[in-house]
Amino acid sequence: MATPSRDAPRRGRRPGAPDTRTAILHAARTAFAAKGFSGTTIRSVAADAGVDAALVHHYFGTKDDLFLAAMELPIDPRPVIAEVVAGGADGAGERLLRAFLRVWDDESTQAVLVGTVRSAMEPGGERLLTEGFIPVVLVPAGRALGVDRPEVRMPLLASQILGLIVSRYLFRLEPVASMDVDALVAAYAPGFQRFLTGDVG
Repeated sequence: MATPSRDAPRRGRRPGAPDTRTAILHAARTAFAAKGFSGTTIRSVAADAGVDAALVHHYFGTKDDLFLAAMELPIDPRPVIAEVVAGGADGAGERLLRAFLRVWDDESTQAVLVGTVRSAMEPGGERLLTEGFIPVVLVPAGRALGVDRPEVRMPLLASQILGLIVSRYLFRLEPVASMDVDALVAAYAPGFQRFLTGDVG
């Protein structure tokens, strides 16, 4: 019985070193921050990490999935937003705000989310938001809701979300920091809805 050649190619999944995933994530974060979402490719991330593109796809799937993993979010925001979208444009502002508060007020996720926002506020980090999160997550949600000019409305909405994040979770600005969910919804939801379906000029 013939002995398989030591040089024969192995079949199956290509093995990766224990730190391969970490190297890919580091390369992806660097690329997304420096070149934005549109300027970053799976192939370039793979090259920077010293692996082939197939291995990046194996670990992370699509470019959208890689971007969200690079942001180190404790949850994938897409299923959360999908629930908001499923209810239609009417009342979407309130549903989005309640979903946002449910995630951000959760002590098990809040610290990581705050750290992610702080990283995005560092030099170059803003591109993760402007060229990543908004076009990858928010603008598609606006299209799914059927709002007109989602490329205009969703960044306006993002400005309100960011303002709430900074006020409530970073600076702990009162009374915003200690307001309960219903009070925040009463104060903010009409503005959220206006940016989705109202007159924005």
